[in-house]
Amino acid sequence: MSPEIGAILVGKVTGITPFGAFVSMDGGISGLVHISEISNNYVADINQILTIGQEVKVKILSADAKGKLSLSIKQADGSAQSSNSNNSGYKGKNNKKNKEPLDPLEEMLKKFKQASEEKTHDLKRREGKS
Repeated sequence: MSPEIGAILVGKVTGITPFGAFVSMDGGISGLVHISEISNNYVADINQILTIGQEVKVKILSADAKGKLSLSIKQADGSAQSSNSNNSGYKGKNNKKNKEPLDPLEEMLKKFKQASEEKTHDLKRREGKS
């Protein structure tokens, strides 16, 4: 019997790769939680969030013809936005007007832009002294 799409199950992490974590559940059911489905926040290293043998709650997102399951940890806890809303995590153009905190991607891009501008400024200053 194959598990139902949308079902929330408890399983154990059996493997960790740079792109996700494999989770096994009762009944010989197993699947992959893609790195983007582990947390609502940016995940640089899965090993900082999950460990092999850790028990996790997962939601079944999809199953392919071969029975491979796509799983989500972030959607299983109920704190993720519903599938009817915008799941991209972007706050929209009104971010500054609403004084909402930046999402992790926006924060990362802001820091990258600032560091890039500082490096460019330093390079231009050094070229001027040559």
